[in-house]
Amino acid sequence: MSLLELSGVTRSVVLPDDRTLEILRGIDLTVDAGEHVSIVGRSGTGKSTLLNILGLLDAPTSGEYVLDGVPIGRLSGRARARRRGTDFGFVFQQFNLLQGRTALENVVAPLLYARGRQFWQRRTLAAEMLERVGLGDRLDTRPEKLSGGEQQRVAIARALVRVPRVILADEPTGALDVDTGSEVMDLLDTIARENGSALIAITHDLAVASRASRQFRLADGVLTPIAISARSAGSLGALGAPGDQPSGPGPGAAGRPAVSGDDQAEHVARPLVPAHGAAPGEGDAA
Repeated sequence: MSLLELSGVTRSVVLPDDRTLEILRGIDLTVDAGEHVSIVGRSGTGKSTLLNILGLLDAPTSGEYVLDGVPIGRLSGRARARRRGTDFGFVFQQFNLLQGRTALENVVAPLLYARGRQFWQRRTLAAEMLERVGLGDRLDTRPEKLSGGEQQRVAIARALVRVPRVILADEPTGALDVDTGSEVMDLLDTIARENGSALIAITHDLAVASRASRQFRLADGVLTPIAISARSAGSLGALGAPGDQPSGPGPGAAGRPAVSGDDQAEHVARPLVPAHGAAPGEGDAA
């Protein structure tokens, strides 16, 4: 049985003029424990909405979400919040650390809501996790004194200190340079594998996405399996969606140049199945 499963999940909102905006359209996704899955897509395609649904921060308009055999739609708000705190770890692009608090205090924060050993030994567990991510000598350092890579390591330690079953990473390397981003992904991969946690990474960066055992593209609210080659690094522009018009050279993710036409031949994402009649594009939802 899969750790989590989405079946026919949709998300829509009613606009002030009474029109309905469809953000997600019939999403089907299964993820097993210990699996690494990546989802790529341009801005405005519904990636954040999908991440919020996966992390129990939002609820689908229709369809079913089953987590570890339990239909999420049947849970009370309190039960959903409890599962969100115990089963999920969130890693964000902008770190979202508590300013004015030390690295140790930031990692301790989630354990304040824990029970039993995790609560009573919270400082010890937080220190051990910071040691695990290579910051054992920076326990008393505040975020403003840490580099970007170090801040992201603190954020990873905070996300993983409760040993979540699912790690949701939203553009985890987006604010980092190439080398630091690679180190951060190595760290996420290693700890997720050691803990047996599922890792779901949402990214614009094909080099990051290529690390996953399975990759998907989200376009126009439709999730499509794709295959990404890791032979060269590139940004989402290498996907070459039908109907997209080149807009000239521009920077890629994490400061990399956009992939050129020559590079596209070596770093290509190929759809594995039809996207249910929807042509890939930029989408119309945030």
